[in-house]
Amino acid sequence: MKSILHLKFIAIYITFGFVCLFVTATLTTQLVTDRLMEDTSRTLYKEATLIASDYLPSYFTDDSSIYAVQSQLAAMRLYLDASLWFVDRDGNMITSSNMEGTSAPETIEEFNPAETGGNQYISGTFHGYFDEEVITVMAPVTRGFSTRGYLLIHSPVSGIEERCQPIMVPIYITVGVIFFLSAVFLIAFHFFVYRPLRQVAEAAQQYAMGNLDYEIPVYTHDEMGYLSASLNYMAAQLKDMDDYQKKIVANVSHDFRSPLTSIKGYVEAMADGTIPPELYGKYLNIILFETERLTDLTGDLLTLNEFDTKELMLNKAEFDIQEIIKGTAESFEGVCTPKHISIELLMMPGPVVVYADQRKIQQVLYNLIDNAIKFSENESSITIEVTERNDKVFISVKDHGIGIPRKELNKIWERFYKSDLSRGKDKKGTGLGLSIVKEVIQAHDEHINVISTEGVGTEFIFSLSRAG
Repeated sequence: MKSILHLKFIAIYITFGFVCLFVTATLTTQLVTDRLMEDTSRTLYKEATLIASDYLPSYFTDDSSIYAVQSQLAAMRLYLDASLWFVDRDGNMITSSNMEGTSAPETIEEFNPAETGGNQYISGTFHGYFDEEVITVMAPVTRGFSTRGYLLIHSPVSGIEERCQPIMVPIYITVGVIFFLSAVFLIAFHFFVYRPLRQVAEAAQQYAMGNLDYEIPVYTHDEMGYLSASLNYMAAQLKDMDDYQKKIVANVSHDFRSPLTSIKGYVEAMADGTIPPELYGKYLNIILFETERLTDLTGDLLTLNEFDTKELMLNKAEFDIQEIIKGTAESFEGVCTPKHISIELLMMPGPVVVYADQRKIQQVLYNLIDNAIKFSENESSITIEVTERNDKVFISVKDHGIGIPRKELNKIWERFYKSDLSRGKDKKGTGLGLSIVKEVIQAHDEHINVISTEGVGTEFIFSLSRAG
């Protein structure tokens, strides 16, 4: 199986790294530079406004000499690391203090005090007077409510970019840490999500190919571990169901083939004269017996099919369970008499009314009593007892027969199951009686239990809900 998902996450991780680096190197750098330029322009504008309002107006009243103005501008140049130009209203240079490597023109061509517009600064080479990009702020010098000149401060952008570099270093380190942490996350994803998911996908592929023995290793107790355990359980159930279906097909085939073989053999023997006419009665009875076996098996299979397809509709009603027990027990008189088996009824005084499907419960009683008679010795007894506890009625069918081995107690509810002890005694049974009993009781949301000791006897106890 190709590791497409794994490759996709690696590709996404690499792409994420390049995108982070590109965005940091371009957008983040530009954003930081723009912010520094705004901060620098505000600082320059405040200084320009302060100088223009406090020191330069005295020049126009002869209170300050040009030398004093130059000294003031020179001090501010060192403080601001910028060029300062003092011009009149027409852009003619009065005096200036320039950074090293720069000079001021005698007149600023096409001078326009309003070129800053609504901004505090403009950036560029300022009409080509500088060889590098600078930030220019402009403050008016007023005297007597009229503008007499302007102070221009030019600060190189290269200084701002140099200030930006130390700020970007921690940002690059942060991006690197994020990229490293994302690598840790990718590795954790590989071990805790991708590998278990790959094992689940491999298991699904194995199950699709019919390999139900494949088991997913479970190392964690999280959602992935729960999913793996659930798939393992599902595979085990499917395997058991597959084995169970094969077993049912084999048992059905065997139980149908045996009587059909007998019927075919006797009919052919009668047809070709191997069996003389005077013995027809004997062998016709055998054929009738085998036919009854097929009829019982077919009826039991149809009954169980109703449960399997969930089409069984319980026709619940109120009835006296003790009357049903008496009637069912009386129907076995013809079977019990030859074996000298007695059925003892331990009933409650008065009627015991339950709410259930009368026909289905009668079938449960018939199957349990029939089993008890089949596996009881001659001259023995069967006890049927009715008791009440709270809102439940408990019915017990107890025999003193061969019992059930302890290791087989959990298997008696399986379809077509016959214990080794029963095979010699039960020639007609289909192995479906107890399966039908359990399905009927469970359909009523009730319970049935079995208590058995080998060589002593067996007791089945099931519950029903009292009416009202």
